[in-house]
Amino acid sequence: MFDYRKYVLGRLSQIGPRYLPFADVASDEVPLSRLLRLSLFQVTVGMALVLLVGTLNRVMIVELDVPASLVAIMISLPLLFAPFRTFIGYKSDTHHSALGWRRVPYIWKGTMLQFGGFAVMPFALLVLSGYGEAVDAPLWIGHSSAALAFLLVGAGVHMVQTVGLALATDLVEEEDQPKVVGLMYVSLLVGMIASAFVFGALLENYTPGRLIQVIQGAAVVTIALNLIALWKQEGRDRERAMSTVEAPPFSQAWRGFIRTSGATRLLVIIALGTFGYGMADVLLEPYGGQVLGLSVAQTTKLTAVLAAGTLLGFGLASRVLGRGLHPVTVTWLGAVVGVPAFGAIILAAQGPSLWIFVAAVLLAGFGAGLFGHGTLTATMRSAPRKQIGLALGAWGAVQATAAGIGVALGGVIRDTIAFWPAFESSPALAYTPVFGIEMAFLLLAVVALGPIRQRRREHRRKKLIPS
Repeated sequence: MFDYRKYVLGRLSQIGPRYLPFADVASDEVPLSRLLRLSLFQVTVGMALVLLVGTLNRVMIVELDVPASLVAIMISLPLLFAPFRTFIGYKSDTHHSALGWRRVPYIWKGTMLQFGGFAVMPFALLVLSGYGEAVDAPLWIGHSSAALAFLLVGAGVHMVQTVGLALATDLVEEEDQPKVVGLMYVSLLVGMIASAFVFGALLENYTPGRLIQVIQGAAVVTIALNLIALWKQEGRDRERAMSTVEAPPFSQAWRGFIRTSGATRLLVIIALGTFGYGMADVLLEPYGGQVLGLSVAQTTKLTAVLAAGTLLGFGLASRVLGRGLHPVTVTWLGAVVGVPAFGAIILAAQGPSLWIFVAAVLLAGFGAGLFGHGTLTATMRSAPRKQIGLALGAWGAVQATAAGIGVALGGVIRDTIAFWPAFESSPALAYTPVFGIEMAFLLLAVVALGPIRQRRREHRRKKLIPS
């Protein structure tokens, strides 16, 4: 009998690095099919991000008439858990269990948090907006239940992504760790693109009942995919289970990491660039709807365009880093690309021009991909293998915190300007300052990268000049 499962896995294992970035990380011990299965946890993370940052913010602002500032604050609530990514990564490095597992318990806990948040989220949003019979519900019920739903999903995403990436790096050799993390992020972007198209199709004819079905369907898919991803990935280690060696305290481990040369400046650069790219996350879809007149389905697909650009950025970064280009240079290029991208987004409203807007969104995603891969690789190379969870947690904590602050601030700025009388005649007026601020922060990241690039040039010059 023909074995379709073996055939499909065999075809997947033949996908080369020409078509799938980072595919060359696979080996006989860790085949590509196993890595692709593990990467399903990133697909669920991407699905959650599309719902929170893409689909739901548009639906809440336009269809449910929730103020953009309140939406931005709700979406940025997961920011409260972002700083704990460093601690979560550290705990997964040092976790002691009877089965000898380190990563699996944390990934599963994060999965359950995501499921719980999605389970209550659609009803919380309808109560928050005062839809139907919920118009008589006390205001605090809608606010508190929606906040709880966003907090649960956000906490689950942070935990699953941080520990899942650490588990992926455990499976390969040290020199291949940046490649396997890159492969995981490609899966994240693929999950975002696919989810954006699926959600867009399902919500083509929007109704509150359809919104409930989509969100709760996402909860079930999250459980299923993460269970498949985890199956037989982390072996049970008897030596680790029986070990009595105590791990160093978190404060000591953190001090050791932060003393690494250039670590503090690198974290500052990550914050500046991520803030610069993150402010628009909550506003791109409302901008497309209010300024360019796009539908819910069309604006949801914008998230796919942004993710496709990021995927292209990751792919190019993988190629040039594999050929010896330093991650600091890739980070610099990523920050530079974002400046004309947001300038073009502002320009698109003058026409208005849909094609300029779509191209600018694609370019912004491309720059974000270059910047994200460059900073991720630089952070991983600065940490020893035993602290890989801590390093990934630090990168994720700074990135998520900066993005959350950017999302909240972007929504508040938009709502503040929307009170001006001129907003009714020119809706783009409320969005333009936000995009301008993003350009300014990306330029600050470029400036902050200057001393690092100068030191690298001087180091190369000394190596070329014989003593």
